[in-house]
Amino acid sequence: MGHPMSPRSEGRLPAATDEPGSPVPALRGRDFLTLGEFTPEELAALLDLALAMKRDWQAGRGGQPLYGKTLALIFEKPSTRTRVSFEVGMQQLGGRVLTLTTRDMQLSRGETIADTARVLSRYVDGIMIRAYSHATVEELADAADVPVINGLTDLYHPCQVMADLLTIREHKGGLAGVTVAYVGDGNNVAHSWLLGAAQFGLRLRVACPEGYEPLPEVVARAQTIARQTGAEITVLRDPVEAVAGADVIYTDVWTSMGQEEEADQRRQVFAPYQVNARLAAHAADDYIFMHCLPAHRGEEVTADVIDGPHSVVFDQAENRLHAQKAILAALLG
Repeated sequence: MGHPMSPRSEGRLPAATDEPGSPVPALRGRDFLTLGEFTPEELAALLDLALAMKRDWQAGRGGQPLYGKTLALIFEKPSTRTRVSFEVGMQQLGGRVLTLTTRDMQLSRGETIADTARVLSRYVDGIMIRAYSHATVEELADAADVPVINGLTDLYHPCQVMADLLTIREHKGGLAGVTVAYVGDGNNVAHSWLLGAAQFGLRLRVACPEGYEPLPEVVARAQTIARQTGAEITVLRDPVEAVAGADVIYTDVWTSMGQEEEADQRRQVFAPYQVNARLAAHAADDYIFMHCLPAHRGEEVTADVIDGPHSVVFDQAENRLHAQKAILAALLG
């Protein structure tokens, strides 16, 4: 029996057929640390594969290309969507999952990241890590002999943005030329959005308070890619200017894990950047609202927006599963 479509997804995917899905892109053995390390064609192939896998999943079909493979999941930070989507995705692909926190490992007693990577490479076929520092993930990837996937760091969240791009493609029929307004903190999600928008030719406007902008080097990298793809990347202050005519409004929490001591100050600084009905009124009539979750209703977004008819946040959350299955199949297959 197939998996039913969610109400917002219904009718937006190609009808399931008996034709084979998209071929797996030739990325076997690669790491997945940032979206800037791939070509637009490679990322587009991953989205094609994710869409085909989602179609097959909804039709109750699906092969097991990773049968007999094992993925290690390492968590320095707690997780809901990342953990569940990777565990379920790997199992649906026929593989096994070993889930570890740093408390379970000798990392907590001083073993180096490099030694951990070398040891795990003898046991498993891939490693997904959710870490505080991007440098930790880079060090792990440098030492590992198996693919390493970035499940989130302080600088980037590439798997999330792949799911976001898949969601926009479903709801807007494509990506090139779509206008996305990202309103709030210039954080890891914003960084990955800058690179993702640049790779796929989107118009991205990032509105942040002074002192909370994305890192200049990430903006510069995105603008370099954008010159080749026709994307438009803008970082500005005014949330109304960012949202004007936008096809997509995107926000994230104002206080990320590890910033709890800044929470009160951030609430004051970001208050003018709340996504509410007044701000959303400046967007296109058929805009969609996106949030990577978890959300704090009454802070970065009001309940009437995130729970309203324009919200696609749960389609977006579901697409973590499908986007990551494509990444796993391509890297580990």
